[in-house]
Amino acid sequence: MKKFDNHVQYIKYSVLKEVLKSELNDNLLKDLLNIPKKIVPGPKPETRCCIYKERAIINERIKQIFYEYNDYVVNTIELACDECPVNRFSVTEACRGCLAHHCKDNCPVGAIEIYNKRAHINQEKCIECGKCHKMCQFEAISDVKRPCHTSCKVDAIKIDPITKKAIIDREKCISCGACISRCPFGAITDKSHILEIVRSIKNSDNNTNYKVYCVIAPAIAAQFPENSIEQVVEALKQLGFYDVVEAAIGADIVAQYETSHLVEELKHKKFITSSCCPAFVSLIKKKYSELSENISTAVSPMIAVARLIKHTDPNSKIVFIGPCVAKKEEVSYEEYRNDIEFAMSFEELQAFLDAKEIDVSACEEKPLENASKFGRIFARSGGLTEAVKHVIEDNDYDIKLKPVVCNGLAECEKALKLAKVGKLDGNFIEGMICEGGCVNGPVSLNRKPTNTMCINKYAEKAKEKSVKDSIRVFKLEEINLDTK
Repeated sequence: MKKFDNHVQYIKYSVLKEVLKSELNDNLLKDLLNIPKKIVPGPKPETRCCIYKERAIINERIKQIFYEYNDYVVNTIELACDECPVNRFSVTEACRGCLAHHCKDNCPVGAIEIYNKRAHINQEKCIECGKCHKMCQFEAISDVKRPCHTSCKVDAIKIDPITKKAIIDREKCISCGACISRCPFGAITDKSHILEIVRSIKNSDNNTNYKVYCVIAPAIAAQFPENSIEQVVEALKQLGFYDVVEAAIGADIVAQYETSHLVEELKHKKFITSSCCPAFVSLIKKKYSELSENISTAVSPMIAVARLIKHTDPNSKIVFIGPCVAKKEEVSYEEYRNDIEFAMSFEELQAFLDAKEIDVSACEEKPLENASKFGRIFARSGGLTEAVKHVIEDNDYDIKLKPVVCNGLAECEKALKLAKVGKLDGNFIEGMICEGGCVNGPVSLNRKPTNTMCINKYAEKAKEKSVKDSIRVFKLEEINLDTK
């Protein structure tokens, strides 16, 4: 449990680990029915009414590991979604039985009834509009929202009026994964590419049929604090990857490309938004579509480094490893199908390592491709802006940058609303949906306050101190770095 923030993560990990062990031993089909019993041996249940329900939920979790490109990445496990309070509003002991009856008079459906001088809510009639809660002068009507509902700031989580299960509004969902990390029962989860990744590595025949590369997000520096990043590189190679490449190199490439384009773009646009965070881009396209033309046309660092690898080795397969649910969505986009194959979370990486019994602490140190310090700090809020400022100064670009750094979805929404009405005090919006940045992504092993410090230390270890130095050996003019 020490590897994880909570028991929900541990259950996800346990399922992934057992499935991977069976797959690695070529026994998955034979073992499928036994995995739930192995994870929930009984005879007493730990979290549910009985071991049979617990095992049934494990079966539903296993289904999330069988991935299709057209699947939704964020999903509700309906069987697991039944323990949260279903009645949002209820009358507490604070009700004084007042004469005003504001709660009753303002209820549009007549759900408030008065018995023995006290208010009562008829839950069969209640439509959860909240007017009674707002009107009660004693604050005697409580408002208990589900964690998934409160975590979703784009209002994509709804409660089915009949089943009382959480459902996801696909028109609003931006795949940020906040609901996944906040659901205390693990009833909302992410689809996994892990089986396809393992099979790709196995079918490569030790990277002789084709080479399987992994691209690691710089946020990985905070996931194995007791080990060096060089040990992690060796552990990844023991998993079967041909080579390990920093996504931070893609960040360096994007910083240079995006900044050079800012000079031209801002001549005819009032502002440009970043395009590195796929959830932020999705937020703009779904909720602020009139600002879509202001999104930077630069691909994300993940796609930039993937295209660099494919340019060098067209027969390669590429796996991104990071803390982000939205990256799983991004790799499924039709326009990127030829660039990158799969995305893996840090949670899945830990399960993969343990399934193969690889101890990172026992690994020798192997060198990692060196991105610049500026590419590595993309993992935290404000990192992109610092990189852009550096590139402007280093290249002496004729541009006056006035950035608006948005740390988390609430700040992103505030900036976009101001931009929508022409009141944004800036010309470049750096948007990161996760508070603190990618380093606190929803499928990280942990989200500690010290994670940002780990990223800064990792950045300072970079041998390349400038973006120019990091990308000097690449012929970027031969690679398409534009989304259009």
